Amino acid sequence: MRYHALAADYDGTLAHHGVIDDVTWAALRKFRETGRKLVMVTGRELDEILGILQANAEVFDRIVAENGGLIYEPGTKETRILCEPPPASFSEELKRRGVDRLSVGRVIVATWEPHEDTVLHVIHELGLELQVIFNKGAVMVLP
Repeated sequence: MRYHALAADYDGTLAHHGVIDDVTWAALRKFRETGRKLVMVTGRELDEILGILQANAEVFDRIVAENGGLIYEPGTKETRILCEPPPASFSEELKRRGVDRLSVGRVIVATWEPHEDTVLHVIHELGLELQVIFNKGAVMVLP
């Protein structure tokens, strides 16, 4: 069976300790040279992953970032937002309540444990329909 596309996660699959090694880069380029499509999938914010990849971002046909909240096309630098981001009042209220290490992407809002209770309370109090995902100590909030 011939596969026409490969979608792979960044952390723990393509990258280890935040770095893609030379052997993996070579394999990715070789795969792409066969005419097949290469898609990176990550929970990281788009600007963060682009800063890490720099010019190597163009090895990928698409980057699905922020836990599926957006798709980026490195060849054209186009970004397509796939959902409505949380309102600014959500992150503002988290900051007001002392949630530090708060990261606000184009779609995702993230912090770290032990702020999960505050995040859940603010979602409830503001009456928002948001999803909370826990991953390796991260508390990620998505529409």
